[in-house]
Amino acid sequence: MPENRETAKKQITVGIVGLGYVGLPLALAFCNRGFEVYGVDNSLEKIKSLQKGKSYIGDVDDVALKSCLETEKLRVSSSYSDLSKAQGISVCVPTPLRKTKDPDMSYVVDAAENISKILHTGQVIILESTVYPGATEELIAPILGKSGLKVGRDFYLAFSPERVDPGNKQYGIKDIPKIVGGVTEECSKRAADLYQQIFKQVITMGSREAEMAKLLENTFRAVNIGLINELALVARKMGTNIWNVIDAAKTKPFGFMPFYPGPGLGGHCIPIDPFYLSWKAKTYRADTSFIELADKVNSQMPVYVVDRVADLLNQQGKPLKGSKIMVLGIAYKRDVNDIRESPALDIIGLLTKKGAEISFNDPYVPTFNYLEQHWKSQPLSKELLEEQDCVIIATDHSNYDWEFIAKNAKLIFDTRNATKGIRDKYRNIDLL
Repeated sequence: MPENRETAKKQITVGIVGLGYVGLPLALAFCNRGFEVYGVDNSLEKIKSLQKGKSYIGDVDDVALKSCLETEKLRVSSSYSDLSKAQGISVCVPTPLRKTKDPDMSYVVDAAENISKILHTGQVIILESTVYPGATEELIAPILGKSGLKVGRDFYLAFSPERVDPGNKQYGIKDIPKIVGGVTEECSKRAADLYQQIFKQVITMGSREAEMAKLLENTFRAVNIGLINELALVARKMGTNIWNVIDAAKTKPFGFMPFYPGPGLGGHCIPIDPFYLSWKAKTYRADTSFIELADKVNSQMPVYVVDRVADLLNQQGKPLKGSKIMVLGIAYKRDVNDIRESPALDIIGLLTKKGAEISFNDPYVPTFNYLEQHWKSQPLSKELLEEQDCVIIATDHSNYDWEFIAKNAKLIFDTRNATKGIRDKYRNIDLL
């Protein structure tokens, strides 16, 4: 593996498997450093979109994408054959949970099986997909070994947890320190040599440590969000504003980190990753009570939101059934178009089941399919807001005009503290 950036630009071809929220920004990061990149994705819809220069990822704009395509630094397809030309391959495929909350490793296994068919001496394979501790060595290495090549001698295998934060403009992909954990010491070195070409800081360790570091990061968040969600319910019963409590506590310059309540957990990491750890822990007969309890609290938040809305409508003499309710924000977090695991979907499902008439608006999500229906974002207007019996703020996108919404809605249930600056002016806003 070349040791300097200029040499790397001329000699290294890389492959990216999985062109989603992790893989596509990574592909462009390599392209922008002068690498030749082959991107592979099983979704023909994504491949067609990319070939037209149309990005479906908020953090990748069309101009940057077209620039890489026009210079032929980036080629995309659904075929693994071109990856035989790559010195390094990064695997960025989904690792969801099954309905039983066990890890679904099928996408990773499929990618590894396909790579094993084109694997050659000297290649560096880096798994970015979140997995349970030990998976890189115990699951992926044997699959790649079907090629007849030996890991650590003929090819090099490492785990490097993705740390993408969609919509975060403060930290670009290159700015976030990159953990690299090799199956062997030489694997760590080879993978670090590759990633040092595009990341400002690379930290090396063993693959199991790297795998668990990723799970620790998101389990830490899930547990603390569960704690603050529970305290939000307690504070309401006590007649205390939890948001003010958090603001007060975070003035302490040490020993406290603020987390905020909300309608539930969403996204591709926090609701899922802790279960990769708890599942593996069970194989060691280890208990993960904090993870289980946090999930119980966080999973009940959409139910709590619907119950609160029902109570608020009841206070006005209106049943939930037949009421017109608009959900503002379907994406799981502010200023992104990602609806994976979004609590807003659970809220819509619960409200629909109870007979409410649901509409939604999201400037980042024009349409989506859910509950065997095709949903379309409704343009916000004075007339539409006035027609609603309740407006639920599920996602606090920064381009919403909260003053306009508060002025025209009859009733607002704010799950994100989005109306903090205007709540004193309006009596129609209730807070989570």
